[in-house]
Amino acid sequence: MREKAPKEKARQPALHQRRQGPTDEAQMAAAAALARLEQKQPRARGPTSQDSIRNQVRKELEAEATVRGSPVAPGTNEPRLRHFCPQVPGPKEEDSTQLPVSGVYFTCPLTGATLRRDQRDTHIKEAILLHFSTNPVAASIMKIHTFNRDQDKVKLAVDTIAKYLDNIHLHPEEEKYQRIKLHNKVFQERITCLEGTQEFFEAIGFQKMLLPVPDQEGAEEEFYVLSEAARAQPQNLVQHREQLLAGEPVRAQLDRQLRVFRPSPLASHFNLPGDFFSLTAEELKREQRLRADAVERLSVLRTKAMREKEEQRDLRKYNYTVLRVRLPDGCLLQGTFYARERLSALYEFIRGALQSDWLPFELLASGGQKLVEDENVALNECGLVPSALLTFSWDAAVVEDIRAAGAELDSSILKPELLEAIEQLS
Repeated sequence: MREKAPKEKARQPALHQRRQGPTDEAQMAAAAALARLEQKQPRARGPTSQDSIRNQVRKELEAEATVRGSPVAPGTNEPRLRHFCPQVPGPKEEDSTQLPVSGVYFTCPLTGATLRRDQRDTHIKEAILLHFSTNPVAASIMKIHTFNRDQDKVKLAVDTIAKYLDNIHLHPEEEKYQRIKLHNKVFQERITCLEGTQEFFEAIGFQKMLLPVPDQEGAEEEFYVLSEAARAQPQNLVQHREQLLAGEPVRAQLDRQLRVFRPSPLASHFNLPGDFFSLTAEELKREQRLRADAVERLSVLRTKAMREKEEQRDLRKYNYTVLRVRLPDGCLLQGTFYARERLSALYEFIRGALQSDWLPFELLASGGQKLVEDENVALNECGLVPSALLTFSWDAAVVEDIRAAGAELDSSILKPELLEAIEQLS
């Protein structure tokens, strides 16, 4: 079975040819494919016997070969098999500055610092702790929501604290609501066990005090007691309660690493570092070898639907993706995305780089597949991971309307400040 590998290599260069934009035929094919997707009905249950599955596979492979113009392998009734394993590059020894993207980076929302993936959690924790010197209430709320990973426990604690503050607000004259026994079972199980809760109580005006136990001479218990200053400003407690309920974890934001390249025949070539993959480089190589063997051995027993399902499962291994957009003038716009981000994030990224950001545009993926902005699908569900080259075009109907009005589109598509930093893709 392995002598088929050279045939695959012979076809590889065709995958990296520069695409000059969609032809009329490609656009018609894309429209037809989209229409088929819209009209797709639930499939009936597939064949169950090996013979019927084998026959179904043969028909589908022959149909695919006809569409692609692929010849049938000599001596068989099947066309050359597709290679289903994604080509994932392992880590390179070369200088990272030569890569189109040197890694995955994040931005701290508190400090604005750019961070590597292994730096982000430590940096954010340090930034929150530093925030205590200027705004201890906000810092304690951030600590509660960020330092504790179990969000169900966080919600339970936040709701319980809010109940304590509600009681104080609703019963300002009752002493019992302004004291919280620290060894109370509910308080221990829901609140004390979480990081940041102690700082929050102290920041909003509670003080730890030892109070005598009724009917037990000499015995004392530890309480949180609301200070006189905090009692004098009950509106502050209401505000702190709302802040606590509205709090969210502080998470580093993915840095898009926006770059613009001059027209290049290397537009479809991607050399990515290991940061872009869920598995280690060694695990990826082993996974590819095993999958290559399995595909060669079992492909005659799998229908197209089975293969597509398996390919979608493999795409979930990728955490990030680099997307490159070829503009009408040949320039390339590049950005980094989460693999599970929605198409709308890609459109928003592109629109932010355009000089005429109000004009509607279209994106075509490899093979003429038209991407629809308002579809609630993720990038990995569209096959756009771990990298992809897309083709940009203005909405044809809008362009015709503009020209009919005697106007013309700006020759420069991207914002001037982006063109000032244009690079050569190497």
